[in-house]
Amino acid sequence: MPFINIDDIEPISPVPGCRMRTPFGQNLMLSYLEMDDGAEVPLHSHPHEQGGMLLRGRVELTIGDETRMCEAGSMFMIPPHVPHRAVAVGGPAVVLDVFSPVREDYAKLTNTYIPPVE
Repeated sequence: MPFINIDDIEPISPVPGCRMRTPFGQNLMLSYLEMDDGAEVPLHSHPHEQGGMLLRGRVELTIGDETRMCEAGSMFMIPPHVPHRAVAVGGPAVVLDVFSPVREDYAKLTNTYIPPVE
């Protein structure tokens, strides 16, 4: 389905204070992540390439050994297997993440638009 209404997707909560909706296709996954003030996506890594953009709020983002305060409009790229962490600072935040290939762990939890690729 080429058009997605984010409100039609049931959110999942990967960590406390975070809700995400993750529509995906064959090779690409979008993740609309809402973070409450102070919510933390703890340090982790995965084999997927990840890029994104902060849509609203402020997030302290650590990628590898570098930490920066990001504001709306900030974009980022995270290579595969690089540890990263995010914390919403000073209020709620909204982040659009893009993953390639599709994250299998998230795909198993939700997908209301595209049937799983077999």
